[in-house]
Amino acid sequence: MSLKFIVHYGFHFLLPIVISLYFYKKKWIQVYFIFIGTMLVDVDHLLANPIFDTNRCSINFHPLHTFYAIGVYTTMLIPKKIRVLGIALLLHMFTDYLDCIL
Repeated sequence: MSLKFIVHYGFHFLLPIVISLYFYKKKWIQVYFIFIGTMLVDVDHLLANPIFDTNRCSINFHPLHTFYAIGVYTTMLIPKKIRVLGIALLLHMFTDYLDCIL
């Protein structure tokens, strides 16, 4: 297993548990599933050819990983009702960005 693999999937699955337990103690399970649900943003990978490429940087390549989309995810931090979703999407983008630099 490579460092890139460990960091990528650790940030996608383990870091959300830590964030959920630390910041949302009373509803951590619900928050964790929101974090996991943001994996659906990767549906835009189906538009690429090939669908999966370990050496490709997702940021600004896939439609839901563009800087415009990241801007929308950032504005989602403002309304309290969708803040967790915004945090989760931004963590997802940050995790995918780490693939670009590792």
